[in-house]
Amino acid sequence: MKSLGMYMAIFGLGSIVLDFFDMQFKILSWIDNWGPTVGWSIRIGLIVVGAAIWFFTPSKEEAAA
Repeated sequence: MKSLGMYMAIFGLGSIVLDFFDMQFKILSWIDNWGPTVGWSIRIGLIVVGAAIWFFTPSKEEAAA
């Protein structure tokens, strides 16, 4: 689960950076279909939810204890 959160946050940050260069990840190309405001909300949501998953999911060592 930790890796899923990390990937979500990385894709969200990467999507923001690429948006400044008028580029986009192919898997996230649908984000701006509903307008730029919704696109930015989805990008920020990816970062927030991904970071929350990554921070609040216990590591394998903690889960085994």
